[in-house]
Amino acid sequence: MSAPILVLNQNAKRETGRRAQLTNIAAARAVGDVIRTTLGPRAMLKMILDAQGGIVLTNDGNSILREIDVQHPAAKSMIELSKTQDEEVGDGTTSVAVLASELLALAEPFLHRNIHPTKIVSAFFRALDDAVTIATQSAMTIDVNDDSQVEKVIASCVGTKFMNRYSDLMVRLSLQAVKTVTVEENGRKSIDFKNYAKVEKIPGGEIDDSEVLTGIMFNKDVISGNMRRRIENPRIVLLDSPIEYKKGDSQTNVEITSDTDWGKLLKMEEDFVEKLVADILKFKPDLVVTEKGISDLALHLLQKANVACIRRLRKTDNNRLARASGATIVNRPEDLKESDVGTGAGLFEVRKIGDEYFSYVVDCKTPRSCSIVLRGGSKDVLNEIERNLLDAMCVARNIILNPRLVPGGGAIEMTVSQHIATKARSIEGVGQFPYAAVGEALEVIPRTLIENCGGSVIRILTQLRAKHANGENTSWGVDGNKGEICDMAVLGVWEPLEVKVQTMKTAVEAAAMLLRIDDIVSGISKRKEHQSGGDAGGDDEDNGLD
Repeated sequence: MSAPILVLNQNAKRETGRRAQLTNIAAARAVGDVIRTTLGPRAMLKMILDAQGGIVLTNDGNSILREIDVQHPAAKSMIELSKTQDEEVGDGTTSVAVLASELLALAEPFLHRNIHPTKIVSAFFRALDDAVTIATQSAMTIDVNDDSQVEKVIASCVGTKFMNRYSDLMVRLSLQAVKTVTVEENGRKSIDFKNYAKVEKIPGGEIDDSEVLTGIMFNKDVISGNMRRRIENPRIVLLDSPIEYKKGDSQTNVEITSDTDWGKLLKMEEDFVEKLVADILKFKPDLVVTEKGISDLALHLLQKANVACIRRLRKTDNNRLARASGATIVNRPEDLKESDVGTGAGLFEVRKIGDEYFSYVVDCKTPRSCSIVLRGGSKDVLNEIERNLLDAMCVARNIILNPRLVPGGGAIEMTVSQHIATKARSIEGVGQFPYAAVGEALEVIPRTLIENCGGSVIRILTQLRAKHANGENTSWGVDGNKGEICDMAVLGVWEPLEVKVQTMKTAVEAAAMLLRIDDIVSGISKRKEHQSGGDAGGDDEDNGLD
């Protein structure tokens, strides 16, 4: 009989079969339980200490999961799930993790009954297709040009956030910012608020002082105190090259044979800078902004011509300034044309807020970029306002791009759940049970809403099921503030269809992926310790699988 062959290193930790699946389910449920209490308008906050020792106070699912440090690979997969949801649609980051953990919890009994994971997964995907179809059929379309309708939808999103006391302000700011950066080309709308709607957080003042500028601001002052700090209808020139003598890319040596040669060299440098400035002054600018440096000579010449200068501006700020003022960023001053000069801004002004100077370029005719100025008591509050505002802007973008809505408050989940439960009876074979489990899992959203506002879960959920029986009253859900059932159409709580569909798709796909894992191998890499005095060489040795 031949000796056994050891493939894996003995230090490698391995879990196989049922044990691997059950530990994955337990890890996913643990992640879901962490953020379950942050769902709905009566959500609790989490305080997280990050690696740098800072404090994060939030009830945003993605922000919480992003900060916590987990070891289990299945838990890491759940955290990626929330991140994907945030990048795709910006909302529903808590719901997706809670729903995925509930799906896995309901799949556990099927594994104990020896139903093959592939059977469970195929039933899950079949239920997902039907759920998406039912949700799409239940959706209604709104007019995106009617601000009051769009504001109601954004308000229902902001209502579950920490800043729900200032929901009117958040709604107004987010919708105004998204409309400002919306660009339509060839019948296709593009909304890039991550690059062109920058949030500027300035501690101090009241939250009500927050505003969206009709232009942009940045944390820079003009270079010299004698330059103009207020210019109406400025002509703006934007550069991404230095206004100074060009230095050689590599080290350069110059040999001088005559005492007059040194003077000639200095004169050539001055002539070069004077030509650069002359090329700029040809177009009579009031404000010159560059991403690089400006030499003292250039500064003197520009100041003599009564031109305000700002140097070393960030690339992102320069891009936003170009969009707001209608200017074009030029690499070489000699290539400047009249069409490159920005004339779209109504006012350039430097203001002092606290100890900092901020440059405002506002009153733009067609600002396709903007700055959102947030004021508040402390940095923690400002960070949470920013997170809430970004979620609200994501919802506004989703509605403008796809103006279809479904009732919120767990109403659409109950509708889909009832349809799936009814259809499950007509399915034959072992796939009937996991199919019905998807419908049962969707009830976790209204159930958690009731739990988080202290209602009687069994009594209220039974009332809601009775309302949705026979496919009736599809807009009835849970009022997350009072913990009672009510008509969401009357209450005015609507959510974008895109968010709900993405939540269901992401949760089911993640649950299916984790269920199909039957082997977990953790490879451990060890380094030989250098022995003192003896063998100093110590090569690397890989134990286990990398």
